[in-house]
Amino acid sequence: MDSNEHEPAEGAAPPSPRAPGIAGLSTPYRVVAALALGAIAVAACTHLALVFLHVAPANTLSKQHAQTIDGWIYPEFEQNWKLFAPNPLQQNIAVEARAEVRGADGDVTTSGWHDLSAEDARAIRHSLLPSHIRQNELRRAWDFFTGSHDENNEPNGERGRLSEEYLRRIAVNRLAPRHPDGTVLRVQLRSASTSVPAPKWSDETTDTQTYYRELPWWTV
Repeated sequence: MDSNEHEPAEGAAPPSPRAPGIAGLSTPYRVVAALALGAIAVAACTHLALVFLHVAPANTLSKQHAQTIDGWIYPEFEQNWKLFAPNPLQQNIAVEARAEVRGADGDVTTSGWHDLSAEDARAIRHSLLPSHIRQNELRRAWDFFTGSHDENNEPNGERGRLSEEYLRRIAVNRLAPRHPDGTVLRVQLRSASTSVPAPKWSDETTDTQTYYRELPWWTV
């Protein structure tokens, strides 16, 4: 093979090196990339601004746009400081759900109670990289509900309705796959709260009976 076969012809200009990154793309692709980066930057700045207004002390701006801020923050981006609470929780609280299902034959049946919290616990136990959703989604959704409802499960504001929609969506997503041949008509949730027993060396007596808080049926 001739050693000069791949060498440029005498007097020909060497090819210009290709610019790295976005600059190396053709004009249409550079425009698309610039627009995408701009949209991401705007979304990130908007998110940070809304989170800042949410956690900052109440001010004129946060009061004026309170509905917009709450609509963006709750429930997925809610902030809380329970890690530093002087009285940490001393109960094991499990969230359970059941469904009313119409089967393929038209008959409507009610499923048994499914312990959703136990399912999450099994999913993260012994996992080196546990899912953030499995760790926090259901727990925070229940905290969100109890914090925005009274003892009679009546909402005490706009956040109450939002928390109901959030819990209902979680329950449907968890229960529907269990009934592939049927249609979920309604769902119901309840909590099972059991106090953590006192240590053996303590003289404190603890009521370890499980207490239930049952919510009304919600139509899907």
